[in-house]
Amino acid sequence: MQHLVDTDDFSKEQIENIMHDAAAFKKEMPSKLLEDKLLITLFFESSTRTRSSFEVAAKRLGASVVHLDPSKSSTNKGESLEDTFENLAAMEPDGVIIRHEFNNTPKKLANKNLTPILNAGAGNYAHPTQALLDYFTMLEHFDFQELKGKTIAIVGDIISSRVAASGIRLYTRMGMNVVLVAPKPFMPDNDLPKYENLSEVIDKVDIIMSLRAQLERHKAPIFEDYDEYAKEYCITKDLFKEREILLLHPGPVMRNIDISDEMLTDKRCKVLTQVKNGVFVRMAILKALLLDN
Repeated sequence: MQHLVDTDDFSKEQIENIMHDAAAFKKEMPSKLLEDKLLITLFFESSTRTRSSFEVAAKRLGASVVHLDPSKSSTNKGESLEDTFENLAAMEPDGVIIRHEFNNTPKKLANKNLTPILNAGAGNYAHPTQALLDYFTMLEHFDFQELKGKTIAIVGDIISSRVAASGIRLYTRMGMNVVLVAPKPFMPDNDLPKYENLSEVIDKVDIIMSLRAQLERHKAPIFEDYDEYAKEYCITKDLFKEREILLLHPGPVMRNIDISDEMLTDKRCKVLTQVKNGVFVRMAILKALLLDN
């Protein structure tokens, strides 16, 4: 039984196979490979893109999906999450897709080995399917040439971002150069190159990943408001000029704070392509976990 708690649960060969399958699914929709499979989604945090993307991916492959609303579950009656999960597993689903506020929850449930666990985002530590769909979007942009040696700048509230955390681990593992751009309080504690101003590295990067500003997560105020933040870190046409840089954002985008309106409609910005690719990559991940093992 294999789980997806973070991308290091997949070997490099498995990741290559997922990228290949996603590209094939995007070119031609496959048959109902999972028509006899049942998945349960358990989202303890709100989600639009990830939850709907997983559901569309599962149904494209013929699987059935049951949504459990935690606000109406027995966890609100004093039942522990572990007991809730064990009761769900007793119904013999083929996998549980979970999002939770705590970093270690998906791993804790995966360790029970009752049913495959797919982490749909946990705390500020991991969002593996987002990292993999972003990696696929980069590969596609560069015509599926090797990304080893390409440089990506991750910009914004990095320390609060599970997308950044998973991405950093995946991209460095796959041989990419990762640089971080943020004010010091937004920086994680690692050995990657760090800059406070994007203008310092704009001519050295192939890809920019903008992140949602999450000022509410920081106890000490760093900026007076989002407008002050935007003056320093909003991605604009004035910043990009005519540079051929790929622009990504995991969403939701805060317009004119993370990325300007003008850049969101620029051909170099692939935010909606990421959303589209998310379905095909999650289809490939479901195939890898439920069929290929």
